[in-house]
Amino acid sequence: MNLKEALEGRRSVRRYSDRPVDREVIVSLLEAAETAPSAGNLRAREYYVVTSPELRSALSVAAFGQEHVARAPVVVVVCADPARSGMRYGDRGQLYSIQDAAAATTCLLLAAHDLGLGSCWIGAFDEMVARDILDLPGRLLPTAMVSIGWPDERPAPPPSRDMTEAIHWIEG
Repeated sequence: MNLKEALEGRRSVRRYSDRPVDREVIVSLLEAAETAPSAGNLRAREYYVVTSPELRSALSVAAFGQEHVARAPVVVVVCADPARSGMRYGDRGQLYSIQDAAAATTCLLLAAHDLGLGSCWIGAFDEMVARDILDLPGRLLPTAMVSIGWPDERPAPPPSRDMTEAIHWIEG
């Protein structure tokens, strides 16, 4: 699949088959995530891979009842490490670590699509509840959950946007 096909074909999948996702596949997805750009190449991000049905169910509650979080065979919680970026960038390190985590999340989604997996970026969740469920170290900031599995649906493409609303030319 070429990049344009991947970008145009990726969808947020919320229904998954019962087929498990092999550990090696998950590792390959996380290796793809690590190819993402990173401020100062510090890679101020970490990944918590959740396959436990009980913990996925708890994360579903933390995600305000989004049931696909519980039903997906795998949930990856992507965390930013602001202190890691902050050592080099001071207060801006907070922002840079969140950008690092977001870039990695995007690469994770595209890698999943490339392998025929479905995935969904979940940003709506109670950070403190997720932190408690996973017993995260205080230095980490959970920025995204990603549900992953073999898709049991093919969502339609979203409506396109008139790019004149988004593009602003400043020419000299």
